[in-house]
Amino acid sequence: MAHAAAITFKEFRHRYNSEDACRAELFRLRFPNGFVCPKCGCVEYYPIQGRNTCQCRSCRHQTSVTAGTVMHRTHLPLTIWFWAIYLCATDKRGISAVQLSRTLGICYDSAWHLLNRIRTAMGQRDEKYLLSGIVELDDGYVGGPSHNGKRGRGTEKAKIVVAVSKAENGMPLFARMKVVENIQGKTLQEIIDQYFAPQTKVECDGYRSYMNLEGVELKAKRYETNDLHWLHKAISNLKAFLLGTYHGRCTNLQAYLDEYCFRFNRRMTGNQIFLRLTRTVATSCGMLS
Repeated sequence: MAHAAAITFKEFRHRYNSEDACRAELFRLRFPNGFVCPKCGCVEYYPIQGRNTCQCRSCRHQTSVTAGTVMHRTHLPLTIWFWAIYLCATDKRGISAVQLSRTLGICYDSAWHLLNRIRTAMGQRDEKYLLSGIVELDDGYVGGPSHNGKRGRGTEKAKIVVAVSKAENGMPLFARMKVVENIQGKTLQEIIDQYFAPQTKVECDGYRSYMNLEGVELKAKRYETNDLHWLHKAISNLKAFLLGTYHGRCTNLQAYLDEYCFRFNRRMTGNQIFLRLTRTVATSCGMLS
């Protein structure tokens, strides 16, 4: 992974204090080796004055630093985007749309869409990586009180599948979390196929849905205290994250899981996370409705 230098609050305010400064940074992050036309691959272009776009000298396709990313067709100033990314990145607890709207002086809907698009970029970034080595795998349940009063696999709470990879010394490395409709073998196999490198060693309990998973080396047994230690700690911290910052009100749970995993997977980068998240947003793809 490319190194991202740390940045102080004072440096942030000085470096990204104008639209032009923010646009130049997005250009650098999106085209680290120089401009490349997204349509024909030509590396020569000229700027269109007054429109903040680049026109390819070959095919004449025009593009901007936000086109095709989660910032596509944004009506918000780039300085607001950078402040939102900074506030989101530098508080390990995250920031709610209510707090972001108050801090930046924008309406709640704008704050909510900003954070939703940033979380989408987070999820896209971590889709590039496969879990490998030794991975703890289990299901979990999040949300308010269960209407049927049951706990565990009988609850009506939202179901998630959680995987945490570990180093040889047993310390946690990376996490992936996925909202699912059920905990059937077919659902788990789809997650294995999507998130796991071939022949990964999987530690899980002896629940029947895990017993016939293919493409991995399965180590399943009846659950005992302290088994799947890091996975259950990650689930516990996730619940505290959702309750503490968002008070359990998560209208798009997967987006919040993506945010939690993005932070978890970069917990050792310290104050580099702002520039890593800025790069993530600048190189994201897809436009949200």
